[in-house]
Amino acid sequence: MNKKIISVVALVCCLVMLLGSLCVNADSYTYSIDGVPVRSPDAYTAYKQITSSDMGLGDTPIKYPTDIKTDKAGNIYIADPENSRIVVLDDQYKLKFTISTFDNDNGVAGDALLTCKGVFVWEGVEPVGDDGYIESKYIYVADTGNKRIVIFDEFGNYIRHIDQPSSDIFEEGESYTPKALAVSSSMRIYVVSTTTHQGVMALNSDGEFCGYIGATKATYSIFQIIWRRFQTAEQIAKSDKIISTAFNNITIDEEGFLWVTTNSIEEGQVQGALKSKSPDYATVKKISTSGDDIMKRNGFFAPMGEVAISGGARAATRKNTVSGVSSIVSIAMGPEGTYSIIDDKRSKVYTYNDQGELLYVFGDTGDTLGSIDKVASITYQGDNIVVLAFAETSFFTVYRRTEYGDLLMSAIEHDRDRLYSLAIHDWNEVLKMNNNFDAAYIGLGDAYYRSGAYSQAMEYYKVAYDTEGYSNAFKLWRKNFVEKNIIWVIIVPVVAILLLSLLFKKAAKINKKAAVSGRRRRTFKEEFFYAFHLIFHPFDGFWDLKHEKRGSLRGAIAWLGLATLAFTYQAVGQAFVFNPRGGMSSVVMQILGLLVPLALWSLGNWCITTLFNGEGSLKDIFIASCYSLAPIVLIIIPTTLLTYCVTASEGSFITLIVSICFVWVGLLLFCSTLVTHDYSFGKNFLTVIVTIVGMAIIMFLCLLFSGLIVKMGNFINNIIAEIQFRS
Repeated sequence: MNKKIISVVALVCCLVMLLGSLCVNADSYTYSIDGVPVRSPDAYTAYKQITSSDMGLGDTPIKYPTDIKTDKAGNIYIADPENSRIVVLDDQYKLKFTISTFDNDNGVAGDALLTCKGVFVWEGVEPVGDDGYIESKYIYVADTGNKRIVIFDEFGNYIRHIDQPSSDIFEEGESYTPKALAVSSSMRIYVVSTTTHQGVMALNSDGEFCGYIGATKATYSIFQIIWRRFQTAEQIAKSDKIISTAFNNITIDEEGFLWVTTNSIEEGQVQGALKSKSPDYATVKKISTSGDDIMKRNGFFAPMGEVAISGGARAATRKNTVSGVSSIVSIAMGPEGTYSIIDDKRSKVYTYNDQGELLYVFGDTGDTLGSIDKVASITYQGDNIVVLAFAETSFFTVYRRTEYGDLLMSAIEHDRDRLYSLAIHDWNEVLKMNNNFDAAYIGLGDAYYRSGAYSQAMEYYKVAYDTEGYSNAFKLWRKNFVEKNIIWVIIVPVVAILLLSLLFKKAAKINKKAAVSGRRRRTFKEEFFYAFHLIFHPFDGFWDLKHEKRGSLRGAIAWLGLATLAFTYQAVGQAFVFNPRGGMSSVVMQILGLLVPLALWSLGNWCITTLFNGEGSLKDIFIASCYSLAPIVLIIIPTTLLTYCVTASEGSFITLIVSICFVWVGLLLFCSTLVTHDYSFGKNFLTVIVTIVGMAIIMFLCLLFSGLIVKMGNFINNIIAEIQFRS
């Protein structure tokens, strides 16, 4: 009996622990190259939730806080604007002191903070006397309501304050309301003001204004663009003052680079920047002291939060998230060059490495531990992540790194320290826990690349669709291959050129023999090889094609078929760098893609030239057009093979050759129309333009007719169904 009771109790305990584990944290995920959320192990799990009561704040709880920071000792600093104070906690999240009132250096007793929205902790060494240095810690507060910055020592004692700086650069009537700030190692102050749109305000250590840096490109909505057409110059000048985008948060890394965020860029612009990875409308930026955006955006998507913006990460999380782009409100620097941003729309944390590759996403809205309805700010406390809630009864949640998260950081650390064998081991361990993690494959590729194992690096880059990394590894692999196989590198191109030369010589011999034979009936070989003469001598070639019957319908169809196969091979046979997704294309699709435009061109040209006294028949036009496709066969196939020998940066050479091919085909089509119909140059040019318009009209009529057929079919089906129902 006792054994049964013990078994039941043990089972109940296991179920309670299991349910608890299910409620601790929202599912973590990353994104594939297709923008599909992929479930991943938890890199962080919620450890504890700290309320105002836990902090020891008594009857004055924190309300709607806006910023949170930590120092090297793990102390927590919270900006509590509703209570006009800074709350300072120790590393165990217990109250040390608050900063609210103080005596300032102007002799004013009882001075106080007012709606202070930002806080920053500076730690470093500062000079003392001529040769001495001392370690110091200062608390910088963005005293928003008083429009100033106030500086305190590590114990909360007042040091000095910096009022609104004065400068001729300030626009007339511009308000100064600092809401966030960061301080460099040299004590240079960078301020984000809610009403300043020229960028981040830079002040020296004495508070003197130095200038603006990192201004975001102005965004215009469709309505604004239209409305500006009707505005006067004076109205436009006024509107431009408020059209630029303002930042909402700022931090600084160990190297002195600024990291800023914004959530006020027009949503359509953000969507475009998310996919294009353009810095113009990015919501997260890394800014140098000169104001340039130097952020690396080497991931599948720009590091700007949610990717599945139309419906959220439904496949990866238990809850359906809201739609629309992320609203980024805070950023924090993590270990090994990583950084995390938060989206207050979804209450999620997105963490990236220094290349801008997404490592993991976690967080959600709700009432369980680890879920926050609205986030305000984020910071790192050692390896822990601390996320501050924006609520009337506010709290912050501490997330602890898991074994999976430790492996990720270890792999990144070893890679940065050039311990590539250890990095390879770590990345392999990560893949054992998450084999769908593309960043791990890229990490393995980087480790093999830096250790000189280029072929292995190429394999892992290929798995992760990293064309840039693959191209870099291929370039060095190619260098080694050429050094080891220099004889074959010389022999193969020479043989290819000789074979091509023999082909053209054979074609010239066949064409010469056919020209002097005096026969009207040609063999298929003569008709086929005639294209080699025509493409280099278009005027004589198209004349003989029509009047001397040097070509035929079967020869034209043969070249059309070869052109279709060339396009099919190009679609499926290009090297990884030029076709990373391995896109397949059926012969049927290639036939339709080539035959439909060719049919429209032939039919449209025949219709137009019939009205313009053209001498060519529909058959003549079709045959001449098919023979004009010969350069496609002669160029597309070799350039497709050539993609296996060039890097991504050399791909412009391939593009140039293919462009020349299409220009060549276009000129042949132009000459075919001119000679077939015996037109002058001007008349032929006009005919070609009208033919293109005619092609569009024919296509429109076909679509209209097919739509009518479908509607007629549906109407007949409805009548039949109605008759059957009534009978």
